[in-house]
Order: sequence, then structure tokens, then C-alpha cells
Amino acid sequence: MPQRMNYAAAAPGGMKALGAVYGYVAQSGLPAALIELVYLRISQINGCAYCIDMHSRDLLKADVPLEKLVLVPAWDEAGLLFSSQEKAALKWAEVVTRVSDTHVPEEAYAEARATFGEKELADLTIAIGLMNAFNRLAISFRATPLAAASRCVRSPKARQMQRNIR
Repeated sequence: MPQRMNYAAAAPGGMKALGAVYGYVAQSGLPAALIELVYLRISQINGCAYCIDMHSRDLLKADVPLEKLVLVPAWDEAGLLFSSQEKAALKWAEVVTRVSDTHVPEEAYAEARATFGEKELADLTIAIGLMNAFNRLAISFRATPLAAASRCVRSPKARQMQRNIR
């Protein structure tokens, strides 16, 4: 699908503001890999191909095992592959991303608060809101995933990972 418009060029001030929030989240003290896992899960829920591609690549660059990456959609069935903090963050991300369906029940909040302090939970929720905003921009204006833009030309590392899976 061709990109509808370059929203970053059309609204540079808005993108700069979102970038500032992204910078805030990055320096919030939450583990970078945790934030990326949350960004990936939100993007999967929203069906944002551009962001799924980008966050998967970022997690692979951060040496997150491929086995873990492919199980993000089923994190709650992946046993000990995900830490208790990652599970709590992914669950909170799902509930908050689906806010129109879940209305974020007290039980979900209590579970998240059992793992995260007030600032951590506020920062995590800011990250969730930010990724939902980025997903809506990328989906609405049909941002092209790098994999599609490069016509799936695989890097040597990607080819090696594919061989390892077989």
C-alpha cells in the first residue's frame, strides 16, 4: 500500500512534540527492552505493520532472543520466557490499549501497581499512550514498513537466524 502522505513533513511541530515524549520515556528509568516489548505488543494489537517491523528490528538489535520476540503475542502462555515485570507491563499495555473495551478495571490497576511504583506506572502509561498515537499516525497515513520498502532484502544476520530456526 502506498503511503498517503508524509505526516512528519506535514506537521513537524507535532512530531517534534511526540519526539519529546519519546525522549522522556527513554530516560524515565524503565528498562529499554521492556519499553520496546510494550511498543511491539501495542503495535501488534493495533495492526501497525510499520511499528511492528521497527520494534521487532530494535528488539533484535538489543539481542532479545528471536524465540522471545515471536512469542510476544502469546506472552501469557510463554512460561518463564518473560519476567514478572515484563508480564505485568504487557498486561497493562493490553488493557490500556483496549480501553474502549476494558475501561481499565480495578483488578488490572491493582495488578500493575503490585509491580510498578506510581512514577513507573505513570511513565509506562505515557509510553502506552505515545505508541498508540504513533500507531494511529502510521496506520492512517500508510507508513511503509522497512521490510516492504526494501522488498524483504534480508541482512546476513536475518538469513542466519532463519537458518537457525530450520
